[in-house]
Amino acid sequence: MTRMLVLMLLFTCLLLAGCQTTPAENAGSKAGQWQSLFNGKTLDGWLASENTDTFTASNGMIIAHGPRSHLFYTGLVNDANFKNFEFKADVLTTPGSNSGIYFHTQYEETGWPSTGFECQVNSTHTDVKKTGGLYNVQDVIDDAPSVDDQWFHYYIRVEDNHVIIQIDGKTTAAWTQPENWEQSGRKIGEGTIALQGHDPDSVVYFKNIMVKVPPSPMD
Repeated sequence: MTRMLVLMLLFTCLLLAGCQTTPAENAGSKAGQWQSLFNGKTLDGWLASENTDTFTASNGMIIAHGPRSHLFYTGLVNDANFKNFEFKADVLTTPGSNSGIYFHTQYEETGWPSTGFECQVNSTHTDVKKTGGLYNVQDVIDDAPSVDDQWFHYYIRVEDNHVIIQIDGKTTAAWTQPENWEQSGRKIGEGTIALQGHDPDSVVYFKNIMVKVPPSPMD
């Protein structure tokens, strides 16, 4: 092999190496595609508030079981900041359990999240506000569309000032925020996703947690 050929091969290898993307770039947002928020094994990319042991990862599931805590998505997808988006997950409740899925929220060390909206998860807990409602905004009262110990599909779509929630393909909430809407902290904007650990007696499972963001106008 001639010296010139060796130099040409070396230059080609260096050029190809320079064109490769880093892992962080590969894990970034892919607009218009469903992207997983959970690797199925660990809670990497998530941050729990106060009682951190409430959340565990096992067998492809996030399990909420313990004292009040909220698990906030902090990973790479869309820099953990969602405005218009679609969200889907499979959820399983156990008898008497309560939980929720927050959107447009942000990490808080203690307490119930003061920003964003909660999409209720509750099949048989004593709270009359059941699965599929936009909590304290457009509630599902008494008659839950979910059944304990059975997986159900949770879908959320936010488009500008409009929110749609569907359980197993059936719309349970469809709400448009009024122009004069005033409710402290509960206002459509942008933020991350969070899962709720409600109380020590509640055991709720989440899997196949995914989000899709629309392409920007320039894409």
